[in-house]
Amino acid sequence: MFLVIGHSSLAIELARWCSRRRLTRIVGLATEMGIVDDAGECEVLPLPSPMLATDLPDSGHHPTAVILVDANVLSDPIPLLALRGRWPDVPLLTTEAEGIDDSVDGIDTNEIIAAAYREKIRAWERHAGAKVLETYLKGLPKESNIAIFCHDNPDPDALASALAMEAVCATLGHIPTIYHGGQIEHQQNQAMVRLLDIPLRRIILDWELDDVLNGADCIVTVDFHQPGANNILPEECVPHIIIDHHSSDKPVSADVAFLRPEYSATSSLIANLLMNMSVDMTSRLATALSFGIRTDTLSFTRSFNPVDLRALMWLNTWVDSELLTSIEAPLKNQYTLETFTQALTNKVHERSLILAPISNLKSRDDLSQVADFLFATKETEVVVVYGIQRNKVLLSARSRRENLHLGLSLSKHFPNGQAGGHKGLAGGQILLESLGFEEFADIESKGDEILNSMAEHLRNIFSKEDSS
Repeated sequence: MFLVIGHSSLAIELARWCSRRRLTRIVGLATEMGIVDDAGECEVLPLPSPMLATDLPDSGHHPTAVILVDANVLSDPIPLLALRGRWPDVPLLTTEAEGIDDSVDGIDTNEIIAAAYREKIRAWERHAGAKVLETYLKGLPKESNIAIFCHDNPDPDALASALAMEAVCATLGHIPTIYHGGQIEHQQNQAMVRLLDIPLRRIILDWELDDVLNGADCIVTVDFHQPGANNILPEECVPHIIIDHHSSDKPVSADVAFLRPEYSATSSLIANLLMNMSVDMTSRLATALSFGIRTDTLSFTRSFNPVDLRALMWLNTWVDSELLTSIEAPLKNQYTLETFTQALTNKVHERSLILAPISNLKSRDDLSQVADFLFATKETEVVVVYGIQRNKVLLSARSRRENLHLGLSLSKHFPNGQAGGHKGLAGGQILLESLGFEEFADIESKGDEILNSMAEHLRNIFSKEDSS
């Protein structure tokens, strides 16, 4: 039996809810309770005056839990202690647990109220943000050319976000095109592009980029906010619209900028904007955004927030589960298996740090797969997998170390957009000059030296963190 002690509307509503689960009794002051019209299956016991806990009638039913809502029902000096004395082994739940031992489950009403305020504010922000974005795009001339840029080697979060922005722009009567630099090499990313038919245009040459920028009426960046840092845009470029979930320690220039680090994926941010926009959700778009959220949170096994769960729950109505499964589990190619072999052969495990150099890196996207695999190693807190490609050292890092913000630590050591990311997930493209080598060093003869230098830099960053 649940025993609810109280007479307020909150107590009555709680007792009614409890009665749908098991036998429930509510005890309150008759003068405060009045006539209860709807208590469900709950037994109502109005008291003529406050009563000692020891005198409360129990009708032969020993309560399985006691919920104290209104303490003035009891005449004891310290009601909770009196209830604990009468029922020493019964769980007690209350909002008035201050100063009582740990056997009482206390509810912090201030925190609940603050959370409700925060959710209301987020709802305003979502609505206001969606209105700002939609108003800006509607203000452009009809059939404007919209250039949507992903970062180089776009991951599922970037691809899904770009696809969503393409849908928004097309719905509002414009002509959107998605661009990226680098390559799409990860098997999941390739499967995502193929199965969802994501229209991408890869820019390789400078004159191609110049033509695109000169012909664009609006430039949109998704999943990044700093032109020139791991993306094809020139550093001096000022986008019209920025949508990103990464934090920035520098001012961001744009007509409309959504930088929301409380989201664990840009796909979550865009999904929350779409909830308040006049864009029809489709199975294709929902599946893309859902996959983007899942990959950036590693299927919700690394840092995520309630806003990410909210977005995923909303999207699930339209998600094509079979299509999502096909994207999530593509076959690995021979080069990826060779990268795994190199990483396992070359890895160095020092205390809680694993460094895994790849001497013959074919695909940069293999780094993240190896990093996720090694991150599951017992007694490991930080993993960094790295290799040389196109005269840069590419890296992918993971961390579960409590006192370490992985992205900030890497960006401080390798500034100007060479590296960065989140607390537990980061990446980078380190210039050879940062490691003490010429810009176009002979990789064939200097490769081992470059990787060894990189290892020393990483030890300097993470060994200090390990000992702190």
